[in-house]
Amino acid sequence: MIVPSRDAVIAIGAFALAAVLALGGATGAVHLIERQTRAEIATLLHDEGFGWTEVATDGLLVTLSGESPTEAARFRALTIAATVVDGARVLDEIAVTPSLEVAAPPFQMEILRNRDDVSVIGLVPLAHDPEALVARISALAPDIAVSEMLETADHALPAGWDRAVGFAIEAMRVLPVSKVSVTPGRVTVSALATDAQNRRELETRLLQSRPQGVEVTLEINAPRPVITPFTLRFTIEDGLPRFDACSADNEAGRELIVQAARDAGLAGNISCTLGMGAPSPRWAQAASQSIGALQRLGAGAVTMSDTEVSLVVPHIVSAASFDRVAGELESALPDVFSLQSVRLDPPDDVAERDDAPTEFVAALSPEGVLNLHGRLTDERTRDAVQAYARARFGWQAVQMGARLDEGLPEGWPLKALAAIEALSELDSGSVTVRADRIELRGVTGNAEASDTVSRILSDKLGQGADFSVNVTYDESLDPASQIPTPERCEGWIRDILAEGQITFAPGSARIDDEAASTLDQIADVMRECGALEMEIGGHTDSQGSADGNLALSQRRADSVLDALMARQVLISGLVAKGYGEENPIADNATAAGREANRRIEFRLLSRIDPEPYIPLERDPELEAMLEIRVTEGAGDQPRPAPRPGNLRVPD
Repeated sequence: MIVPSRDAVIAIGAFALAAVLALGGATGAVHLIERQTRAEIATLLHDEGFGWTEVATDGLLVTLSGESPTEAARFRALTIAATVVDGARVLDEIAVTPSLEVAAPPFQMEILRNRDDVSVIGLVPLAHDPEALVARISALAPDIAVSEMLETADHALPAGWDRAVGFAIEAMRVLPVSKVSVTPGRVTVSALATDAQNRRELETRLLQSRPQGVEVTLEINAPRPVITPFTLRFTIEDGLPRFDACSADNEAGRELIVQAARDAGLAGNISCTLGMGAPSPRWAQAASQSIGALQRLGAGAVTMSDTEVSLVVPHIVSAASFDRVAGELESALPDVFSLQSVRLDPPDDVAERDDAPTEFVAALSPEGVLNLHGRLTDERTRDAVQAYARARFGWQAVQMGARLDEGLPEGWPLKALAAIEALSELDSGSVTVRADRIELRGVTGNAEASDTVSRILSDKLGQGADFSVNVTYDESLDPASQIPTPERCEGWIRDILAEGQITFAPGSARIDDEAASTLDQIADVMRECGALEMEIGGHTDSQGSADGNLALSQRRADSVLDALMARQVLISGLVAKGYGEENPIADNATAAGREANRRIEFRLLSRIDPEPYIPLERDPELEAMLEIRVTEGAGDQPRPAPRPGNLRVPD
């Protein structure tokens, strides 16, 4: 047995001790690196607001755990850790909190009514009880049968849903044949009206019942009216052409008639009613030929009532021209049409006339009072005329002042009754009956009144009758024109400001006392119009600094908004904005121009150009985060550059 020498034992012991010390030193270095790495990552995450993360190290591996509120926050935490160690060495054990909010689906409901049969289909909130909805629809009429095909989703009622459904049911009640589409805050109604007048009445009724905050679209169509008799009347008086009535049976025919009128000198927007009941497919051809004949004569009137054509011209038209043109027209008209042409005699000498004109006059005041005066044939005729007028205008509205004259021309009572019937189509005006002519003039809120009046006179008086119709359409009398649409409301406010601006004390945002009346009028309009999305714009002149003017204009716009709120105006859709001296409307070099520039304007937000889109600057860290997500699991992981001063563990 060989016994090691003392020196050998010492040497072996020294080597063993060195090995133990080396192992301990290496282990201590690894632990030091782990602690430093864990501390640095934890500090970075805490500083960035990711305190929910937990960091653990195992040698060169770093594990992140915890519960992230969002997926984006999880990616951001991993990205931060990858700035300290290689991203491939970061283990992801982060859980993401499940989202409790699920986006509501697009709710929509359609209601189809065909008189007593109603179908309801769509997706509605569970809180909107389908059974209650069916009960409300069933209550519209005794015999209504409702087919309910609704699906529900368990979400809160969206804003405007209840009001939209309530308006939809009201529309169904008014429209027995219709389709109503409902989305939150919006209702679209499609229906048929019996005629144009019924369509205007329905539109007026529905829009007046529109609840605040609900956008309503009406698509109510009226079938082409049956026009009886089918009438056209074109006149040229004092060189000025016009239509008293115009009817066409199709688009091509209307274009042919309108072109003939333009060739005769009629300018502007020409209205010609499309309707059914044309006596011949060649109606438009006959109308065009008749208008052309009158154009060549230069004065008079041509009236078409079904297949009867009357050409009546004054005595100023030469007999030779009249005979030639009338003969040409009679030969050119389609076979089914007949022509009666009349050239009026010159008036009798003034000295041979009675002191009082032989005429009957009916005058209708804007207040609805009908005054009848002039001449009627006998007591029986006067009683008949008065009774007919009372039936048309009301018992208390008629004032009779006509005297009796047995020597009146034949057919006088018929002309008087026809005149009253025609006048009843107007809001105000007068009609004068003479032996050779009836003249009607007045104002109406019905755009089709001139057609109707001409049709009445042509039908009642017969072929060859001479009459003139001068009817003015006044939009303010048309009920449909008074429906408070956002555009009309904006126009009404603009008109108020044109009469009196909202003024302020110099250099102040305090509204002058004199402007209170203007604000009261604007508040009245806005309360009638309901919720409006408008901008209240404040503007100044160029005196003073630009920044000071901008701030002053903003304060003034805010003051107007506050004043409207104090007047109980719904201001949820109003926005106050100051423009300073930016948009002058007059020359700031003059006192009058500066005064004009110091103003408040109301504009619909839909008319204001949106702010230009400015793209966001690129975010390198966000791009890196997305790159990690895209390449996750790939063989070559992207390695973000380490932040300066951070410990980087070698590979």
